[in-house]
Amino acid sequence: MTKQQRYDAVIEYFEREMPEAETELFYDTPYQLLVAVILSAQCTDKRVNLTTPHIFAKYPEAKDLAKATFDDLFPIIKSISYPNNKTKHLIGMANMLVDDFNEVVPMTVVELMKLPGVGRKTANVITSVIDGQPNMAVDTHVFRVSARIGLTTNAKNVLQAEKQLIKFIPTELVHRAHHWLILHGRYTCLARKPKCKTCGVTAACKYFKKNISNK
Repeated sequence: MTKQQRYDAVIEYFEREMPEAETELFYDTPYQLLVAVILSAQCTDKRVNLTTPHIFAKYPEAKDLAKATFDDLFPIIKSISYPNNKTKHLIGMANMLVDDFNEVVPMTVVELMKLPGVGRKTANVITSVIDGQPNMAVDTHVFRVSARIGLTTNAKNVLQAEKQLIKFIPTELVHRAHHWLILHGRYTCLARKPKCKTCGVTAACKYFKKNISNK
């Protein structure tokens, strides 16, 4: 199977089985999604979704969050991983949105990465989810799953993986493919013990061929 055939098989499966794949983070506005994604770094979406309603109730808009103090916000997000840094990042992000962007979440990766707490992955999530831009956010799930299946080859970091993925995935599908790979990694292709018996892409999977079917 060529790499292109592998991509075609995987994309065909996910288009059929997950046609409406989307983020599991709760949000109503770009500002809310930005807050949620910043909080989600090295933290589960489930935990974030338990926390963000309290933030959004107290700070419904960026201008409200910009007025928060560390002592105001920290108790709300203390159950999230790295609460000290994320408290500072959220307040700094809100202030920059107010001061530099007229409270409007920018929709370019370059501008988003100027915001505190926003790296390339977060910027790719925001632009792909909100605006449908063909930007591939590579988190631990995407990195692991794409390598296991064989969609990426010898990618040493997330940027290398991102470049390989967007080379083969049709532009109009990139924003959905991000969610396909995340959800597959979250529920099927688990880190320690992938559920190969219930996986629908084993026919195209290098890991399955090497470790399961040949034994």
